[in-house]
Amino acid sequence: MVRNMGIARDLGYLKVPSGLVVSTKELEKLPDHKITLVCTGSQGEPMAALSRMANRDHVIRIGKGDTVLLASSLIPGNENAIYRVINGLTRWGAHVVHKGNAKVHVSGHASAGELVYCYNIVKPRNVMPVHGEWRHLRANGDLAIRTGVDPDRVVIAEDGVVVDLVDGRASITGKVPAGNVYVDGMEVGGATEASLKDRLTLAAEGVVTVVAIVDADTGALAEAPDFLARGFVHDDTTFEPVIPVIEKTLATAAEEGVGDAHQLEQLLARAVANWAFRTHRRKPLIIPVIIDA
Repeated sequence: MVRNMGIARDLGYLKVPSGLVVSTKELEKLPDHKITLVCTGSQGEPMAALSRMANRDHVIRIGKGDTVLLASSLIPGNENAIYRVINGLTRWGAHVVHKGNAKVHVSGHASAGELVYCYNIVKPRNVMPVHGEWRHLRANGDLAIRTGVDPDRVVIAEDGVVVDLVDGRASITGKVPAGNVYVDGMEVGGATEASLKDRLTLAAEGVVTVVAIVDADTGALAEAPDFLARGFVHDDTTFEPVIPVIEKTLATAAEEGVGDAHQLEQLLARAVANWAFRTHRRKPLIIPVIIDA
């Protein structure tokens, strides 16, 4: 934000009178009614200044009599984070003005008419809409076509798609792996969506380990399975009803000739997971362990 203000000032778009912008240290000498802060955090970003002020984790203390203006619209998916910030600021006595209670938002994105105006001025030979969901990209591309761009030269590409520009024509030529890169402790890129999903399941639902000793000849249980649970509310009798489910699953697998331990573990995990949801409305992480007797 500071960098953008500097660029706008250098280009002459933003004219800031001398002495209007002061340092944080100088703020301490000014009365509250003479201070206006422009800060980040309108989308509820956890480390942004506004979120930290709402959590009392910032040098700036929001209090009674302060007015906070959120001149932004809700980005889908950020609702909970934004309302958490609004509630936090309100808790400390601030009056929060936002799109929900006042007409304070002006979009930073060009409207359809502005995009058409831009296409008519630039007259591009190729167009690749960016920054938006598929419906936005498609609508943007249709606007370009309506201004005279060849439909074959409108490229709509997802993250990771390779676009080549050869002899003045843009086209999709391939795809490379692309996505989020997670930092896990000291390791970069090791964590995956699957491992993070398992962690969320562990945190919210718990984990149940099922140790089943199976007769290699008959495919039946050699003895009652053992259950080890963490984070899943249970007592000594909780898992007794699932034993017949396990026996039926193993019997069905034996009839169908499924003897591979890995396949049996997958079948067992699915059966126990279905039972846990039907019986307890819970979805714990199921870790099956098959041991040949």
